[in-house]
Amino acid sequence: MSYVLITANRNYSSWSLRPWLLMKALGIAFADRIEPFTKPSNYEEFRSFSPTGQVPVLLDGARMVWDSLGITLYLAERHPGVWPQDEAARAFAMCAVTEMHGGFAALRHDCTMNVGVRVTPRPMRPELLRDVARLREIFEEGLGRFGGPWLAGPAFTAIDAFFAPVAFRIRTYGLDVGGGADWVERVLAHPAMQQWEAEALEETWREESHEAELAACGAIIADYRRQ
Repeated sequence: MSYVLITANRNYSSWSLRPWLLMKALGIAFADRIEPFTKPSNYEEFRSFSPTGQVPVLLDGARMVWDSLGITLYLAERHPGVWPQDEAARAFAMCAVTEMHGGFAALRHDCTMNVGVRVTPRPMRPELLRDVARLREIFEEGLGRFGGPWLAGPAFTAIDAFFAPVAFRIRTYGLDVGGGADWVERVLAHPAMQQWEAEALEETWREESHEAELAACGAIIADYRRQ
């Protein structure tokens, strides 16, 4: 079995982080291929390797698997540990993963991912406050019901990988997630997350539209990226 995982810029690509982190955490070997965002729309260029013109994409020999959730489901059929073993924890994790995949629009819009900066956010819209409150609920429910230290029990699984980009956002914008703060610190300290962050800080790519989105989210108070 020989996987190639195609992802984009470490600073910006929250969707890329999900399967990358999951595979790293579970010890699923893959070749790492980065296709950076170079302009506001990379659709035509990305169509050469992705049917949606987006990343991430997993190549398994001649087979192409796209979308972070599609990749996760594909890996779950082939590798143990993607989902929790406990049935109740597994149901919770699956629901939370799909909720993250399809929801939290205000969080994505108002707190765009940029690993290497710290931002004082603009006054929060009610929609963003609801998203942050929902994050707090998910974190506290998962940790409380299944005993931690991860969101669905003792092992790192897909739910942790899908919420890991949110951990970067929580740190960047100083969001209050209550009892979920311990999980945020734990996932940020994971060796694979540390690797992703180190690579993000070394990036010199700057894509104009992503930087404009960041500026619209609030005042940048620190920038740790290589200049």
